[in-house]
Amino acid sequence: MNTLLTESIQKSISYQDYRQLVIDLYAAGKSTTENGPDTLLPYSKLNISRMKRLDKTTKISTAVEAAIKSINKPITWLVITEGWCGDAAQNLPIINALAVLNPNIELKIVLRDANVDLMNAYLTNGGQAIPKLIQIEDGEETATWGPRPTMATKMVNDYKAEHGSLTPEFKEALQVWYNQDKGVNTIEDILTLLKLEVPNVRV
Repeated sequence: MNTLLTESIQKSISYQDYRQLVIDLYAAGKSTTENGPDTLLPYSKLNISRMKRLDKTTKISTAVEAAIKSINKPITWLVITEGWCGDAAQNLPIINALAVLNPNIELKIVLRDANVDLMNAYLTNGGQAIPKLIQIEDGEETATWGPRPTMATKMVNDYKAEHGSLTPEFKEALQVWYNQDKGVNTIEDILTLLKLEVPNVRV
């Protein structure tokens, strides 16, 4: 396996440990970014609530569950993230809900700002955008996903093309979209990543 991926997996933690880490650090007045500014703390607090809600409310259809369970070889999803990232909070619970359906899929988490070399190997348009999922099979990277589902990515790109940068109002609208989509677009993307076809995901 790629040395960088091997070392990153060795340093990674589980989704549940990541969730608890964000909570514990916030309780101590810290974010997942070591020595990060206090301005990150309100986002950490909000994301703790988001992830808790999505962990409870995410629903996976019978067809999607059957497709995920059909995976019969070991796959690792190595995700680069941070506890203050709004896109991560909206997507990680969905990714975890899929991973737990099949023991062949292992979800591992690493923090972006503590793993700069890994992050720099998986830039998006030259930027350190998160979350970033790296799919690993037989010791090799086979696909990547992130930092947003395809529909959200189009929204962001279209807005940037028209306005130049993302405004606070747009970012709020994006979170509304996430709430309305209920993780479906992320599920569609992950099925594509796995080369699975499931009809009627949007039911």
